[in-house]
Amino acid sequence: MHVQEWLETVPAVSVYLLVGVVIGLESLGIPLPGEIVLVSSALLASQHGEIDPFVLGACATAGAIIGDSIGYAIGRKGGRPLLAWLGGRFPKHFGEAQIAMAERSFEKWGMWAVFFGRFVALLRIFAGPLAGVLRMPYWKFLIANVLGGIVWAGGTTAVVYTVGVVAEAWLKRFSWLGLVLAVLIGLTSMLVLKNRAKKAAERAAATPAPGEPDTVPAAD
Repeated sequence: MHVQEWLETVPAVSVYLLVGVVIGLESLGIPLPGEIVLVSSALLASQHGEIDPFVLGACATAGAIIGDSIGYAIGRKGGRPLLAWLGGRFPKHFGEAQIAMAERSFEKWGMWAVFFGRFVALLRIFAGPLAGVLRMPYWKFLIANVLGGIVWAGGTTAVVYTVGVVAEAWLKRFSWLGLVLAVLIGLTSMLVLKNRAKKAAERAAATPAPGEPDTVPAAD
């Protein structure tokens, strides 16, 4: 059976559930390829008449919002001990330097740190729990979480679906080429956003917090 024929047999509800669950778990704090799954599913929807892109986008948005909310609750309940435990398990992501930088970012940008964190693969995993640990007011977190989830999940679905429809002339049969294209789109966007986030984080770390001197005085 050709890949195209096999994909056409996949029930649409299975795709909806897969996207919602994977993105929800990723937003909760579990490192899963949510972006790649969403991009692949949106591209599949452009070639699969049974998959409604609006329902797909809604499931992705719901997964993002619910997962982030659960992550926030876990972070708020776990508090600093949770960060210490995560630091021991994942020192590259939850080390003292990373936590300090995250705190400064949250203090400087507030709810916008949650909103823009949705567009960066690694930040997407930790934004919810960190917001809870740092005691961000829930109403601020909720607004940023909902808006970020809608813009990221809905926007990604719409853009990739449109690209898939436009490209149908040369992607007449959704084969391994389509799958490779979906993965490349996801990886490329992740790397570009990760690079931009790193530069933004470095700028934020270099900016002194309110009340701090611009430079550290030299020791006698």
